[in-house]
Amino acid sequence: MTDNSQRIEIKPAERLSSISEYYFSRKLKEVAKLNAEGKDIISLAIGSPDMPPSKATVDKLCEVARQDNAHGYQPTIGTAELRQAMAGFYKRWFDVDLDANTEIQPLIGSKEGILHVTLAFVNPGEEVLVPNPGYPTYTSLSKILGAKVVNYNLREDNGWQPDFEELEKKDLSRVKLMWTNYPNMPTGANAQMETYRRLVDFARRHSIVVVNDNPYSFILNEEHLSILQVPGAKECCIEFNSMSKSHNMPGWRVGMCATNPQFIQWILKIKSNIDSGTFRGIQLAAAEAYNNSEEWHRQANITTYRNRREIAEKIMETLGCTFDSNQVGMFLWGKIPEKYANAEELTERVLHEARVFITPGFIFGSNGERYIRISLCAKDDKIKEALARIEKL
Repeated sequence: MTDNSQRIEIKPAERLSSISEYYFSRKLKEVAKLNAEGKDIISLAIGSPDMPPSKATVDKLCEVARQDNAHGYQPTIGTAELRQAMAGFYKRWFDVDLDANTEIQPLIGSKEGILHVTLAFVNPGEEVLVPNPGYPTYTSLSKILGAKVVNYNLREDNGWQPDFEELEKKDLSRVKLMWTNYPNMPTGANAQMETYRRLVDFARRHSIVVVNDNPYSFILNEEHLSILQVPGAKECCIEFNSMSKSHNMPGWRVGMCATNPQFIQWILKIKSNIDSGTFRGIQLAAAEAYNNSEEWHRQANITTYRNRREIAEKIMETLGCTFDSNQVGMFLWGKIPEKYANAEELTERVLHEARVFITPGFIFGSNGERYIRISLCAKDDKIKEALARIEKL
């Protein structure tokens, strides 16, 4: 018989030691506990759009969901309707020509794409260039997959653009990928064609694949830029785009990557071994969403966020923070006053005394340690209430 009193020791994979639980996953547990205690926390932390998709998008989802033959497995490459809609989206807004059959791969969100691209291009021990500050998943997934993260600096005095002179001084012999994100999160720095041109040149000269993560180009932004607008970019660059922010569809998990046919085939080889495609109703509804009018985008992506941004700026000013008023995207990034030792000292005070959850910049890297980020993804009355609470501090 088995001795049930004997202790069984099971250890996790070593890769878990290289990462920690995602900050928001951990912090939201604390916020939930505070709410359970009746604290009524207002969250201005996460970039999850609180507005619905267009009516036509939801109607299409419901229409397809009622069809008896719509519930089977779908092709990993995505439906023809979705790929054609994605190609049309890039032509309409970016004037970039993409072959819907060979140069587009639908994704279950951009986070999935980070996994698949890293698996497709980077061997364990090889290096990946990651911005500091930058989206934490670029770092965590690279570590999980055994890649070595090499940070490159983004600084306020350089407009949060890459320092190419600094990059050229690095040993790039083992670098396979470079992650970029413009318009930038968390800093709100806008995309610049000069930066895109220099990134393409950098990629070509060093045989590095540059992956530009581009989900914010519609938020508080009149100009829509893509790295694929640079001649020759497809040869060495991949661009991600997502419907989460621009189409108010974060929970739908629909994204895309666009690049040359060879890169698409390598990524598909990985993806086809990991998932079994997205529900047909979501794919066809997403295709419908790409037809949203210019007026829909203006109201959802500019007018609404502009009103909220004005309140968020007052919050920054109340906290004594400085910020660049030319930022774009669905966040406001600000530098904290000198009296605070670090950003978390300020955000913890705001959380526990004003009952408002905002994000400390350290979670995006060491260059964010003296910054905070306010999300615009809350109703106007909630942001106003947050301002009123903070004003009482």
